Amino acid sequence: MTAALQPRRSDHPRRHRAAESRGRSIGRALRLYMRLREPTAAELDAVGRRLLTRDETAAALVRAMRLPAGTDGRVTMRQFEHALAGAMPETAPAALREFFRHVEDTPDWVDRELCERGAGVYRRLGQNANDVLLQLSLIGGYRFGGPADLLVATGGLTGSTAMRRLGETQTWGIAVGRPGGMERSGEGWRLTVHVRLMHALVNESFERNGRWDHEHWGLPINQSDLAATLSLFSGTLLMGVRALGVPVSQEDSRAMMHLWKYVGWLIGVDDDWLFDAERDQHQLSYAILLSQSDVTPAGAALTTAIVEAQRDLHYRWLPGPAARYSRLRLLSMLQAFLGLRGMRDLGQRPAIPWAVGVAWIRNTLNHRIIGRAPFGERYLEFLGRRASDRARFRHFGTTAAEIGRLDGR
Repeated sequence: MTAALQPRRSDHPRRHRAAESRGRSIGRALRLYMRLREPTAAELDAVGRRLLTRDETAAALVRAMRLPAGTDGRVTMRQFEHALAGAMPETAPAALREFFRHVEDTPDWVDRELCERGAGVYRRLGQNANDVLLQLSLIGGYRFGGPADLLVATGGLTGSTAMRRLGETQTWGIAVGRPGGMERSGEGWRLTVHVRLMHALVNESFERNGRWDHEHWGLPINQSDLAATLSLFSGTLLMGVRALGVPVSQEDSRAMMHLWKYVGWLIGVDDDWLFDAERDQHQLSYAILLSQSDVTPAGAALTTAIVEAQRDLHYRWLPGPAARYSRLRLLSMLQAFLGLRGMRDLGQRPAIPWAVGVAWIRNTLNHRIIGRAPFGERYLEFLGRRASDRARFRHFGTTAAEIGRLDGR
């Protein structure tokens, strides 16, 4: 019996392989371009099982945080924040010490110089990274049930909330890509650990209140979805920027993959699903794509919220025309990345993909001509900083950008 015809196992949630033929159709271009093989039955089985697998290291810390006040071994949010800043309290409970012992025990395979090079590649992608992460990675992921439904369940349906969360994600990505950002003292390292705990708190909250259909969707934050999300910042991002005309060498690809491999380890992705080679990442992504369920109403609702929220962002000049242009540009890029079927799945009308042509002209000038000059890398770094500053301002205005507050006591 072929992998595609095997019945769903009882240790898989119902969403697993619920729309396999649709996933194969969506992933056809990826499979052909990257010369991927069909996943084995064992690989698809692993994706299904890990929809029910959590990050146990962070879950143990959350259990200690949920102990009643005054209970021996209870961890407070203030203790966590002190430890995250590098000042472990002298009276810290064992669970807190064990968690930070784990995240500070950097694997031997981490190459700091290669991470720094990867961060430089990421910074120089500038506006291209912002575009791909929004249109292809984030909104493209709304075509599948599960993570999109979780966002709705956690209150992400309104435009302002959706854009704030996008801004938080961009804030985290910017911090990861800063020089020294993934050192223990770096903001990227601290925010990554912060997000890891936030994921564990979401899981615990939904288990406690019973508002999530585990038998259908699996765990709210599970290993398969976490690995899929990590791939959006590495393999998917690299594919997307190439589609916008940005040349990416093998050396730059390896460096950025290594950076996000370390980020993935720190955020709690299983070790065997961390990759240095872009093609290996895409092989796993294709298997996860085949395991996905069909689109749900949450996908169209979230996409529409983001599209309409363009009018509510902060613009420095001519806010009215700038908001209209931003909305039209977003729809144009979505059409190019997702195609007619993707636009229909997400409740959007077809649009002319003119924005990709504009991006190709811009990237030909910046990356293929000026970027190859002796001062080219500095110029691209400048453009990247400007794109990051513009993104932060549009989402947060003059207020400080921050990652969502943790639900702890």
